[in-house]
Amino acid sequence: MSNALKIYMLAIISFLVGTSEFIIAGILDKVSEDIGVSVSAAGQLITVFSLAYAFGTPILMAVTARMERRKLLLYSLGVFAIGNVIALVLPGFEFLMASRIVLALSTGVFVVTALTVASKLAPPGKQGSAIATLVMGFSTALIVGVPLGRVIASVYDWKLFFGGIGALGLIAMIIIHFTIPRTDGEEPVPIGKQLALLKQPKIAVALLVTFFWIGGYSIAYTYISPFLLQVTQLSEQGVSAGLFAFGIASLIGSKLGGFSTDKWGAPRTLVSGMLLHTIVLVLLTFAGQSAVVVFPLLMLWAFAAWSSGPTQQFHLMSLAPEASGIMLSLNSSVLQLGMAAGAGLGGIVVEQASLSSISWIGATGVIIAAATATASFRVSYVRSRRKAAERVVLKTGI
Repeated sequence: MSNALKIYMLAIISFLVGTSEFIIAGILDKVSEDIGVSVSAAGQLITVFSLAYAFGTPILMAVTARMERRKLLLYSLGVFAIGNVIALVLPGFEFLMASRIVLALSTGVFVVTALTVASKLAPPGKQGSAIATLVMGFSTALIVGVPLGRVIASVYDWKLFFGGIGALGLIAMIIIHFTIPRTDGEEPVPIGKQLALLKQPKIAVALLVTFFWIGGYSIAYTYISPFLLQVTQLSEQGVSAGLFAFGIASLIGSKLGGFSTDKWGAPRTLVSGMLLHTIVLVLLTFAGQSAVVVFPLLMLWAFAAWSSGPTQQFHLMSLAPEASGIMLSLNSSVLQLGMAAGAGLGGIVVEQASLSSISWIGATGVIIAAATATASFRVSYVRSRRKAAERVVLKTGI
């Protein structure tokens, strides 16, 4: 098997683990009804997953840094299978919560390790494309995995979906064992060194943008299935179609976000994408009852939201190019914290206010992100102009 095929194989497995993360939002109403908790309580399954991912992944990666990479991939998939078995076999909300924690830790370790392995399998100068392929595999879970999970959960017991994912995880272990070559571990990067970057104001502010952007997104997306069922009053088939349309638009947005960043730069792409994101969420508040209007709004929302992903990653890497890997790791953790905060706040909104309120409250988080990014880019622009003027003065003596 060529190295290119091995990278695509890792991307397919990344799709599998990505589905385990995103699927809960697609079947939230069914989970809450089956285990006897409110929709807002079920939403905390996403909060717990994100918190475990955010705090656990950097620690586990530091602890296992020297471990041979193929072995680490196998161990993480083994734990991943166990997490799915817990969701399948053990009853009750508490065990489902434990399953989400196990799945979060194993998913985080697998994704980070797979990115490292893919970059080493790629030929010189193609590492970026290899990483993009894996990220695409993970993101495709939104397009195919979530609506597919919704369809399966509509016909069969939703727990069977986790059983299937767990079984596929075991098959993935066999494939990796026989196809992925052994790869040495690396020197661990101390957690303290990773967190030291947060002392730089420009980096801390940029990560705040990630937090508010994804937090606002998460407030609405966590409860999207109940929203479409109860507010828009779509049928089961309508909800599945809506989730599929959302996933397709997210892929297009991610692609065009990267293109726009290259062509027009990160500031313009990031701020305009977040402004569009905000407008669409506000429109959902007023037009959420109309099925005809909701579908294009869902696609526009996904497009705008995910156009910011590659742009924000590029921006963060440009702030500390000598520590790009750490920056991406920090951004991933902050992104998960934003997901956790959004899901938690969304649960309060659903409980205390109404499902129809989640979109405009989510819009508030995104507009804060846009304002923060605008202010940060403005400060950077003024500083760069000032430094340029100082260089002219020093050079000309004027």
